Amino acid sequence: MTTDCVFCKIAKGELKADLVYEDSQVVAFRDLNPQAPVHILIIPRKHIQSLDALWDQDANIVGRIATVARDIARKLGISEDGYRLVNNCGEQAGQTVLHLHFHLLGGRNLGWPPG
Repeated sequence: MTTDCVFCKIAKGELKADLVYEDSQVVAFRDLNPQAPVHILIIPRKHIQSLDALWDQDANIVGRIATVARDIARKLGISEDGYRLVNNCGEQAGQTVLHLHFHLLGGRNLGWPPG
């Protein structure tokens, strides 16, 4: 974890967030600027800058995040109608926090293409 990373601070409990899930590997919380009725950020506790910076030995965390996203979608009642799980990798893709994270979005019709 890095000392200046806002997501690391949330994962350590140093910054408050509206948590919807946490375990030893993953933390999920409501986005402060939601882009859909349901907008959850899912992060690994371990600081990984982006998907591009993911080491092979850490690849299992992406699978864990996917299963957590599925479970949260079910819990929040958006799994039957559909939801989107998004990762922005790098500045041009819209990544604004340099800590691996996925956006779980749902609760309305989501347009395509997204960008």
